[in-house]
Amino acid sequence: MNLKSKIAELEKKLSEMSQTLSDQSVMLINQSQIISDQAGIIASQSLRIQELEQLLLQKSVRTTSKNSHLPPSKDLTRGSTSEVKANQSLREKSSNPVGGQKGHPGHTLKMSETPDVVEDLIPDYCNNCGASLSQTPVELVSRRQVIDIPPIVPVTTEYRQYSKTCSCGNCQSSSYPPEVQHPIQYGPNIQSFVVYQNVYQYMPFLRLQDFFKKVMNLSISKGTMENILRRSAQKASKAYENLRQVVEVSFFVGSDETGGKVNGKKNWFWVWQTAFVTYILAACSRSKQVIEDTFPDGLPQSIVCSDRLAAQLSTVSKGTQICLVHLLRDLNFLIEKEKTPWATQFKQLLKDAMQLKRELTEYKADDEKVKAIEQRADDLLKSTFEELEWTKENQHKTMTFYKGMIKLRHALFPFLYHAEVLPDNNGSERAIRPIKVKMKISGQFKSLQNEFAILRSVVDSAIKNGQSPFEAIKAIVNIPT
Repeated sequence: MNLKSKIAELEKKLSEMSQTLSDQSVMLINQSQIISDQAGIIASQSLRIQELEQLLLQKSVRTTSKNSHLPPSKDLTRGSTSEVKANQSLREKSSNPVGGQKGHPGHTLKMSETPDVVEDLIPDYCNNCGASLSQTPVELVSRRQVIDIPPIVPVTTEYRQYSKTCSCGNCQSSSYPPEVQHPIQYGPNIQSFVVYQNVYQYMPFLRLQDFFKKVMNLSISKGTMENILRRSAQKASKAYENLRQVVEVSFFVGSDETGGKVNGKKNWFWVWQTAFVTYILAACSRSKQVIEDTFPDGLPQSIVCSDRLAAQLSTVSKGTQICLVHLLRDLNFLIEKEKTPWATQFKQLLKDAMQLKRELTEYKADDEKVKAIEQRADDLLKSTFEELEWTKENQHKTMTFYKGMIKLRHALFPFLYHAEVLPDNNGSERAIRPIKVKMKISGQFKSLQNEFAILRSVVDSAIKNGQSPFEAIKAIVNIPT
């Protein structure tokens, strides 16, 4: 190979190497750009991770029945058992032992002094020598009793109508009892039992139907049971209206509401109650229009206790008492989540006010202890956000609660001035609980929600007045159609 050929070959190789270096240089530039872009993405993701970690830290306090308005049943589905204990109570630990306390009256099965049936167990002969003991005087050694019910079998009563012809020519027929209106019908005991089991014991129709068939030896259709409830509610409608009127003129009224499904759609059940009556209403709405329709003039003679639902607070009334138990749950959440000393101080204020209520024997406007409670409330609610050293970023829920208490300052302590006024709305929650129990068992109402509200109102009012719920239902059933 001559010199020119070698030079040409070397030039060609140099050109190829130069092109390779050029390509690698471009590749390095591209990779540097990719690395720069990825560094930017990593930095952005790191910032996002920090934000999410902060959010997780803020949400580490879960809402439960102890620190919110959630029912205890919801605790079972919120978080693991290591994080949340189910059915937590606001009641704090006590030094008293578990179980019945000293002085608590016990209940045990007592023997009847007038048994319905007596079985005398008298020996006929001597087990030792075999001699007859028929002429030997008896001596009572001991006695035992067995309480039972007889076999349940339907009893059919036939009413036969006869006539007689008078000497004057008039044919006189006898009259059926007023409650006997059809050729065949169920008696008042069976009708009362249907209402009692469905409304008071929450038994669904299918289970009640099965109970009648297998235990009471009686076949009764679902449609018949529905008709019994409709007729009973219609008979109770006058008493139901009387309950509403009693609420309307009562001095202290508790009010609450809860959701319930009717044919798959969200409906609402409202309750207004006093120490003596309960009035439950089924409605399609949670708005204040329901209150205005039920009480057109409001409750001008009443101090109304409720939670902080705007519709409830809008009720025209003599005064307002907000439920302190609801506030204590809210404060528990704020103390756990945002850890503001103000929330702890306000919680102690409410607890001291409730303790004072238990100690009061007479109610005076100038009571020094009451005035001290009022002054503490004013001191806690007159500070500015800057003085409290709150920041909107991590204590905004406490700020919202603080503003709400300023707005409702007048509704905190009316219970310290009136013996009848209570600091909590527990009575209303007890009155509304049957709706939730009914939902748990049956899932929803297909119909008869209004009938349930009417009959349950009468039953609960009867219980408050020391009456038997079954006898109250039976009195309704026995009202002539």
